[in-house]
Amino acid sequence: MRILIYGINFAPELTGTGKYTGEFAEWLAANGHQVRVVTAPPYYPDWSVWAGFSGWKYTGTETAASPAKGAEATGSLRVIRCPIWVPCKPSGVKRLIHLFSFALSSLPAILLQTLWRPHVVWVVEPSILCAPGALMTARLCGARSWLHVQDYEIDAAFHLGMLPGTTLRRAALACERWLMRKFDRVSTISRRMLERALAKGVAPDHLVEFRNWTDMDPASSLEPDHALRNDLGLSHNTIVALYSGSMGKKQGLELLFQVAARVAQTPNLAFVFCGNGPGRGDLMARCEKLPNVRFLDAQPATRLGELLRMADIHLLPQRDGVTEFAMPSKLTGMLASGRPVVATARSGTELADIVKSCGLVVRPGDVTEFADAILRLARDPALRARLGASARDYAERNFRRDFVLGHVESQLRELVDE
Repeated sequence: MRILIYGINFAPELTGTGKYTGEFAEWLAANGHQVRVVTAPPYYPDWSVWAGFSGWKYTGTETAASPAKGAEATGSLRVIRCPIWVPCKPSGVKRLIHLFSFALSSLPAILLQTLWRPHVVWVVEPSILCAPGALMTARLCGARSWLHVQDYEIDAAFHLGMLPGTTLRRAALACERWLMRKFDRVSTISRRMLERALAKGVAPDHLVEFRNWTDMDPASSLEPDHALRNDLGLSHNTIVALYSGSMGKKQGLELLFQVAARVAQTPNLAFVFCGNGPGRGDLMARCEKLPNVRFLDAQPATRLGELLRMADIHLLPQRDGVTEFAMPSKLTGMLASGRPVVATARSGTELADIVKSCGLVVRPGDVTEFADAILRLARDPALRARLGASARDYAERNFRRDFVLGHVESQLRELVDE
């Protein structure tokens, strides 16, 4: 198949949406498909275009993919990067301009792909602003259209106060609903988010569950990794509570500082906060005098496994209500590492249902509950081992990469054959 992937984030070297889009494209190419990607230069999570890339030029690279085991033919992967304006300090309005700049600059590039005649035009949200170009391209060349929702950015933006106004919200949500109903397929990453798509008017037979996935390392790799601990000056017997991921508004990072401060006198317990983003500077300033806190820059995907295995406990704070619009992509790696998770989520949410069997769930924003959950795990190695084993087992059954992507590949074939 010829598959055209369209989205603002494509950076398989890191984690998050860009990683999943990048790995999906690489997997398809390795399994014999011809893949083209129209995207922006990488800029996330530092909100600065990476060295070696340009924010003002169109560039393209093409590589032949090595076939995956059992693949009949070698596919190819071409990446076309389009100009984008990247604000150094993103706000609600600046984010909108940022997204519009890519939607406009990428429109000629995506429309030009009609000459290539793809079988499927696959677009990822965020950003929904790319959806009109994707639909137009698919209609012009007779391709099938597929929208993949990594998170409901419009719902989240208004819920978090990044965009104001009831009238603007109604208009934006109405446009989103209209666009979503135009696609031949709509996928998203969790059961609750599929229900939300259904509520937005997407036909049930157009919906596909496309979970985030993870590489499942051999069981021997679950042993603790001490290299990063040594770099941070942490002993082998220190209990490490790790937050790893984007540092933005929806994560509720103030909770990390409050909890670390509350248990600052607990011996042999350290917090490691790893990531980049607009909220990192404020969090570092708050934690400056806390001796039990260490900071790490975001690690490349090649080091993600050793980073996650450094931890004894994973921390997953989220602002109240956010998990209604998005399932944290970092959860898959946490569970695959065989470590227990402490997550903030309301009872009955999908995140709470997953974590309660392999970690501890506390109410969003409750500092006392969050701190008590960490201390309970820190003081009980048997509980950590039991919950960690459950986490690994859940990941094995639900998030194995070839299982997830193989299912979606079969859905792509069915769509093209309709």
